[in-house]
Amino acid sequence: MPLALLALAIGAFGIGTTEFVIMGLLPEVAGDFGVSIPTAGFLVTGYALGVMFGAPLMTVLGTKISRKRMLMLLMGLFIIGNLLSAVAPVFAVMLIGRVVASLAHGAFFGIGSVVAADLVAPDKKAGAIAMMFTGLTVANVVGVPLGTLVGQSAGWRVTFAVVAALGVVGLVGIAKLVPELPRAEGVRLRHELAAFKNAQVLLAMAMTVLGFGGVFAAITYIAPMMTHVAGFADGSVTWLLVLFGLGMVGGNLIGGKYADRALMPLLYVSLGALALVLALFTLTAHHKVLAAVTIALIGALGFATVPPLQKRVLDQAHGAPTLASAVNIGAFNLGNALSAWLGGLVIAAGLGYTAPNWVGAALAAAALVLAFVSAALERRADSPSVNAPGAVVTGATPTEHRTAVSH
Repeated sequence: MPLALLALAIGAFGIGTTEFVIMGLLPEVAGDFGVSIPTAGFLVTGYALGVMFGAPLMTVLGTKISRKRMLMLLMGLFIIGNLLSAVAPVFAVMLIGRVVASLAHGAFFGIGSVVAADLVAPDKKAGAIAMMFTGLTVANVVGVPLGTLVGQSAGWRVTFAVVAALGVVGLVGIAKLVPELPRAEGVRLRHELAAFKNAQVLLAMAMTVLGFGGVFAAITYIAPMMTHVAGFADGSVTWLLVLFGLGMVGGNLIGGKYADRALMPLLYVSLGALALVLALFTLTAHHKVLAAVTIALIGALGFATVPPLQKRVLDQAHGAPTLASAVNIGAFNLGNALSAWLGGLVIAAGLGYTAPNWVGAALAAAALVLAFVSAALERRADSPSVNAPGAVVTGATPTEHRTAVSH
C-alpha cells in the first residue's frame, strides 16, 4: 500500500475523533450549557446534517482545483470548526462550530476514497479504501476514549482544542505525503451528476443511510444507556468506547478484505447480523458483560458494511465517481442524523434509554431488504434476455440499460 494512504488515514483519524467523541461527552456538554440530553444530541444530528449537505457542496466547489489541494483546504476548515467549538460561549455557537467542522467531513472521505482507489491496482481498491478508513476506526480506539477521558477530567473544551491540533497534523501529513494526482480529463459536473440516474447507485446510498443509521441509533446515546441502565460508572464510558472502536477496526478490515471477493454476500451477513444484535441490545444493555460484548459487535458489524458500500458506489459510478463517493459519505451521516433524531424522540417519549436500539434494528433490517432488491435487479440486468442483442428491459431507460450491460 502506498505511503500516501497513511496521510489520508491521519486526516481520517482527526475527523473520526471529533465525530464520535461528542457521544461520550454528551452529559458534560449538556450540564455545562444547561440543556437536556436529547437537546445535546443535536450536536450529533447537526454534525451529521452538515456532512450530508457539505459533501456535495464542497466537492462541487473543489472541481476546479487538484484533489490534494482540496484535501488540504478541507482540513483547514475542520481545524476552524473545532476551535470554534472549543471556545463556544453558548450552546448555539458550539452547534455552529460542529457544523463548520462537518462541512469538511464528507468531501474529505469522498475525495480521499477516489484518491486511495486510484493509487492501487483494481483488485485492491476496497482494501485501499479500508486502509484510509482505518484512521477513522483507530480514532475510536485511541482518539475518542482519550478525548472522553480528557473531557471528563480537564473539561470538554480541552478535548476540542486537542482535536483541532490533530487537524493540523493531518494537514501537514497530506501536504507532505499525498501526490499531486491529475484531474480526470473530460469529466464535467454533468458527468458526475449523471451517476445518480443509476438505480444501483441510489440503492447503495439508501443502504448506507439505513445500515449505518442503525449503528448510530444505539451508539449516540451510549453514555446515558450504560450509566443509567447497565449501571456502569461515568468513567467506564471511556473503555466501552474503546470496545466499540476495536469492533470498528476489526469490521473495517474484514470488510476491506472480503468486499473485493464477495461484496453482496458480505452485505447480507453484516446487515442481517447487525439488525439481530441491535434488537438483542435492548436486553443485553441490562447486563454489564453482555452489554460490553454487544457494543463491540455493533462496531464490527456496522463498519464491515463501509468498504463494500463505498466500493459499490465507486463501481456503479465509474468514470465520474468523485461526487457520488462524497454524497455516499453524506449518506452515512444522513443515517446518523436520522437515527440520532429518532433515538432522541423515543427517549423523550418516555420509552427509556434502550428504546433507540429498536430503532436501529428496524433501520438495519430495512437496509438488508434493499440489499436483496439491489441484487435481484442486478441479476435481472445480467440475465441473457437482457443482454441479448436488441433486448430491452421494460421500464428501463437507455442509460440504465447501457449501465447494466456494462457491469
